Amino acid sequence: MTIETCLRRGLFALACSTGVATASPAIVVVDAPSNLGLRPPAPGVEPGARKLAAALRGTGFVDRLGARDAGRVDAPPYSPDADAATGFRNGTALAAYSRTLADRLGTLLADDAFVVVLGGDCSVLLGAGVALKRRGRYGLAFVDAHDDYTYPRDAARYRGRYTAAGLDLGLATGHGPAALTAIDGASPYFAESDVVHLGLVREAGDAAYGDVARFERSPIHILDRAAIERRGAAAVGASARERLAGAGTDGYWIHVDADVLDASVMPAVDSPNGEGISFAQLRALLAALLESPRAVGLELTIYDPDLDPTGAHGRNLAHAIVGAFADSGRFSTQPR
Repeated sequence: MTIETCLRRGLFALACSTGVATASPAIVVVDAPSNLGLRPPAPGVEPGARKLAAALRGTGFVDRLGARDAGRVDAPPYSPDADAATGFRNGTALAAYSRTLADRLGTLLADDAFVVVLGGDCSVLLGAGVALKRRGRYGLAFVDAHDDYTYPRDAARYRGRYTAAGLDLGLATGHGPAALTAIDGASPYFAESDVVHLGLVREAGDAAYGDVARFERSPIHILDRAAIERRGAAAVGASARERLAGAGTDGYWIHVDADVLDASVMPAVDSPNGEGISFAQLRALLAALLESPRAVGLELTIYDPDLDPTGAHGRNLAHAIVGAFADSGRFSTQPR
């Protein structure tokens, strides 16, 4: 390892001088097994994304990362019913849970450890956003096949039943009810100009569903799935990393929705993506994002073990994530 590479990866001078990366930051893993942001997959059925953390832990994920186990932050009971007070299914419960999750994450971040959150659905982003907002100004690398920003045109149809997991980026950037967008009285959790969206795939019905042009006109920087195919996942990840690291923020958070993966390799999600990326591309993309010491945490969401009876897709997901940490050159892991 050259000194230039060592310094770029944020390693201490002693490690650089010896060529041995002995200054790897500590990693802590905390579970956020929440389904509060999802609609029920069928009447009377609760989504299975709440089981993501247990499934990944079953692969040896925590040990392979060389991480400290920070336990779990249990979510309130899930309800399929409308919530008129917030407009979002489970919105009132989600606001309370986000505050509780933020409290736990704030304690972990204060220890200068790299925090890994195992969801859960994408609405765990709100808890992370609140925690980071309390600390200062942070950016966001948002890895997802969907924009999670655009509200449906037919508002009456969804009244009280909006799903926070499908609008988490919109909520985190200040669009929606104050109960969810300003949990501590401060909004947004992330400025749009401090967000990079990676992996977007547009589907034929998107424009009819909502005003997607509003998202595309926003200050959010978009590096879609086509850019990843054209430029390569590592190059796109590096581009996002440099933009986020150079934005004048206090650091950045990484959000990973498993539906960014192609349905042929990751069908165990609530909205499978027929034009997604491969596990190898996800690994390269995340390795580039993780390389910077400005990256302070990562959350993994949406994988549903109920849709993966053999557990094979979960094992592949765990391997890709652990591999990304190893490939970044910043952490000591066991990517077997």
